[in-house]
Amino acid sequence: MNQTLGAKLSPDLTGANVEDAGEHNRAVVLRCIHRQAPISRAEIARRTGFTKPAIARIVDRLLNEGLIMEARRRHGLRGQPAIELEINPDAYFAIGINIDRDHLTILAVDAVGNVRARVHHEKRFILPGEFMQLTADAISHFQRSRLIDDARLCGIGLAVPDWLGEISLLGKPDAYQEWTEFDVRTALENLTQHPVFIENEANAAALAELDYGLGAESSSFFYIAVNACPGGGLVLDGNGHRGAMGLSGEIGWLPIADGRDGKSQKVQLLGEIFSLFFLYDFLAKHGIEVSVPQDLLTLDAHGRRLVSQWLKEMSAHLAVAVKHIAMIVDPDAVLVGGRLPIRIVDELLRYVHEHLDSEDTNLPSLHRASIGEDASAMGAAAMPMAAALMLASADVAQRTRSPLKNMDRLNS
Repeated sequence: MNQTLGAKLSPDLTGANVEDAGEHNRAVVLRCIHRQAPISRAEIARRTGFTKPAIARIVDRLLNEGLIMEARRRHGLRGQPAIELEINPDAYFAIGINIDRDHLTILAVDAVGNVRARVHHEKRFILPGEFMQLTADAISHFQRSRLIDDARLCGIGLAVPDWLGEISLLGKPDAYQEWTEFDVRTALENLTQHPVFIENEANAAALAELDYGLGAESSSFFYIAVNACPGGGLVLDGNGHRGAMGLSGEIGWLPIADGRDGKSQKVQLLGEIFSLFFLYDFLAKHGIEVSVPQDLLTLDAHGRRLVSQWLKEMSAHLAVAVKHIAMIVDPDAVLVGGRLPIRIVDELLRYVHEHLDSEDTNLPSLHRASIGEDASAMGAAAMPMAAALMLASADVAQRTRSPLKNMDRLNS
């Protein structure tokens, strides 16, 4: 067997047969190229701990399979310029779907995360039947237009909020309860011959950041999603962490003490006061109608002042959340993303920083997520891609076997 990996790069391989170890080594090298590309063979050997002859054999195999390609030569160093390796974008394609209470986004993504096609519907409370029809239409469009190669389609990923159809929301129609009885996994499997993967939408957004965003700089972070309802995802040591009950990152259940009247400390949940829908409702109470995130960028001076007022109030609660996350999880960073427009996220973070003690060096760094409103759909596509490229096969396989906590009800 080849030289073993260090503890940071590989799980225990005790009991693995030669074939299993070979596949594992192949996956480790592919993962290294995926995360660090462009990268030379010598750099792969240094990062993985494999011998150079072992790397040469594995790389030759990956080249022959068409999964990677020799991209360029790196000049400016001593000796012969090093040939750098990258993932072949056309090696595989995946479809990522994100359904939420206010939109449906469907992406066709290649092996390096390039979005080859996008279908987006800005509509509230899409019912299961319409969801399936719109999804089928989008996939058919991708195939007819040759935007993806169906022979290289490795699967479909779905990012969906927990408790879809159950949580009481402003304006939610009674018919939306249909989601609690809808078997979404079986419906998607009947739509395609390809594998189907399902994950919570905030976890999926965190996976997108890990694979295509700030994951290159931080291997442990907490992702806060500002969507129709708030959500959170946790990444630890380069892997998504769902928790024993699949509840890891559910920041909407964080208790918040509200003492604005100066007398009492009314305790609410963060999810009961902080979301896009609550921002829309706050503006509506002041005579300003907003129904989609982009409307927030077209407000007049009065509307912008109201948005700032709401952001300042919410920033105090988010600052408390960041401190709790720091004490309990101790990540490198906290990222704030979701469907809130970039400019408004930046304003929110400015206010949050004002509530944080600049002298407290134990706090994680606070950043705007690098991937925008399509992060959940990108993360959904990343799941079948990871399985096809064997980037994290054990973790992905677990996600396919273990449905979301609310999927147990949806599939009952």
